[in-house]
Formats: sequence, structure tokens, C-alpha cells
Amino acid sequence: MLWTASLVSNVGTWMQTVAVGALVISRTGQASWAVLVAAGAFLPIGLLSPVGGAMADRLPRRPVIAAGNLLQGIVAAVIGWLIATGHDAPYELLALVTGQGAVAALIGPFSQAILPDLVPRSEFLAASSLNSAQWNAGRIIGPALAGATVAAFGFPASFAANAVSFLAVVAALAFIRLSPPPGSTGPLLRAMRDGLRAAWTQSSCRAAMISIGVVAFLAAPFIALVPAVALSLTQGGAAQVAAATAALTTAQGAGAVAGALCLPPLALRFGRGRVLRWSLALLPLALAGYGTARSLWLAVTALFVVGMVYMSVLSGLQTVAQLQAPAAYRGRVLSFFLVALGVAYPLGSLAQGPVANHLGVGWTTVGAALLLGVICLAARWRWPGFVRALADSQADGTVPAAHAGAATTAGGVAR
Repeated sequence: MLWTASLVSNVGTWMQTVAVGALVISRTGQASWAVLVAAGAFLPIGLLSPVGGAMADRLPRRPVIAAGNLLQGIVAAVIGWLIATGHDAPYELLALVTGQGAVAALIGPFSQAILPDLVPRSEFLAASSLNSAQWNAGRIIGPALAGATVAAFGFPASFAANAVSFLAVVAALAFIRLSPPPGSTGPLLRAMRDGLRAAWTQSSCRAAMISIGVVAFLAAPFIALVPAVALSLTQGGAAQVAAATAALTTAQGAGAVAGALCLPPLALRFGRGRVLRWSLALLPLALAGYGTARSLWLAVTALFVVGMVYMSVLSGLQTVAQLQAPAAYRGRVLSFFLVALGVAYPLGSLAQGPVANHLGVGWTTVGAALLLGVICLAARWRWPGFVRALADSQADGTVPAAHAGAATTAGGVAR
């Protein structure tokens, strides 16, 4: 029930994502504005997730998730109203999207910590993959709807649809019963510090956080730069840019769904650690192919492959954190995984946006892919212990003996 409701909500989210990216870049013609808006939606995750993680270990999760979804829906409605009345300055949109991202950052750890209430521990990787498939199915449907909606009714309609879509999650939560949080006590800052210590002293969690930080800084900005790629391949007006953005975003989502469906059987056959290593090795090659595409349909095909591989990397690293996080600290440990992702992705996007303005978005993507490949090779040969910490943690889905007792209690990752 929650999976289906989240799919509805994510369709609306992707309608807004495509619409706001296309609107801003068509108004300004600058790739840096597209990545600023994307960074505004994502950077709060890096700043506020530890607060949300500490709260998730002490507050009831269902009412907080419901309230957060309602608030995000209100913000989406306000954005739609502003655009409809002509108040669509990039600064205003950036401020509202950032506020919406702040709410999502605070409730993210709550949503992630409820997986053991929904599926058994042995199904964590499959559940994570299905959640990724659901998120990326929204990426397929949402952009297509956004392109059609913008063409038929204008930009405000996409934001109105997103506002309504948040109600699906609120309705689903009314029928779901969740376990109470562990109930950590003490000052919030101390709880956050204890969570960081728990994450950093566990070698597999530490390796997962470092890895997702590097991947998010170098590889993930291709997501923020999709509108810039669309502009470079179409040189058309706002409607053409929106349609190209929708096609590219849909291709990435379709690839991610395909990857999510293939990941569990591949992991069962070859082992989760080996699949994660292959995915990390293939990601730079896939990105380089995407960066060299010189037509929209070549870019769509290449981005399908990128979506498959990137989803495998993200799900694999997330599963490391899922399996190794101590239950008493799970909300906080997972929040710091989000910090690494949430800080590195917008910083990488902000760094690559101006470079794309001067060198071109294709060369920027290729350069980032080459640098990521060099780092992966260096880690493979110079720091084999780091690679083993990722691979060994996924060998059989177990946790270290020190955490075995805690791992039987509630906690986990939903997305």
C-alpha cells in the first residue's frame, strides 16, 4: 500500500522536477541555474538529515511522515500559484524549492527507518531495489506527463498535480501500523554525535559513506545537468526543452527500473559484493558514452544505460548501510549516509554547472567520468581493505557479531 502511494507521489514529484528545470533554463539559458535549482532541492538533505535522523530515533514516525508530506504539498501549490500569476523569478523558485527540500530532508530518515516494519530482514536488498524501481517508475511516468501537461495547460498544472499527489502517501499511512522508535534520550546534538561515531567506527558503513560521496560528487550531477543537455541538443523554445528534458529523464528512469528488476537475481547468482564492484567499474564508462552523444536519441539510449548502472551502485551502497547500521542508531547512521549523498551531489552539480557553461555539458560529463574511473582504479589497487569492507558486508546479508543482537530489532531503510 505504501509502495503504491509513494509511486503516485513520485510521479507528481518528477512532474515538478522536469517542469521547474525546463522553466528555469528556458528563462535564463544558463546551465548554472538548472543546477542551482536542483541543488536547492537536494542540499538540505546534507544539512538537515542528521537532525531528522536523531528525531527519527525518538519520535513516532507515522505522524511526522504524514505532516511532512502535507507541508511539501502546500509548498508545491504555492509554487504553482506564483507561476500562474507571473511571479516566476528564478530566485523565488529557488527559495521555495529549497524550502520543500528542507522538509523532505527532515522526514527522510523517518521514511527510511520503517523498512523492518514492512519486510523481513532477508528481503532488504529486494525491497530496496523495488523502492528504487518505484522511484524510477515515477521518473518514467512523471516526465512524460510533465511534457504533455506543460504543452497543453502550461507550467502551473505540473505543480498543482504534484501538490495533490502528496495526499496519496498521507492516505496510505492511515492504514499502516509501525513499531515505536527506539526512544533515544538526551540532547539532540549528543544524539547526532553518537550516531556519527557509530557510523564512522563501523568500517562497512564508513566505506559506504565515502563511496557514495565520491559517486555523488562526480557522477550524480548528470541528473542536474539533464535540462542543459536538452537545451544543447534542441536549441528550441521552452516547450521543446521541456519535451527533451522529459525524454532524457524518462530514459534514465526506465534504465533504473530495468536495473532494479535485474539486481536481485544478479546478486543471488554472483553475490552482492561482486555486482557492486562491477557496477562501480561500469559507471564511468556509461557516463562517458552519455557525454559524447551528439543527438537526442543517442543521448536517450546512453542515459538508459547510465540509469541502470547508477541505480545498481546506489542500491548496493545503500544496502551496505542497511545491513551494517546498529538498530539503536539506525535512523542516525542512515541520516549520515544521506549527508554524504546530499552534500556531495549539489556541490558536484554547482561545480560542474559553471564548467558546463564554458566547456560544454558533454565535455564536463566525460571529464567527471574519467576522474571517477581513476579513483575507482586507485581504490582497487591502493586500498584493497576499503573495497573488501564494501564487498564483505554484502556477502551473506549478516552483520558483525557486535551488532547481531541489536540487528534483530526495528530499523532499516525504505528507499
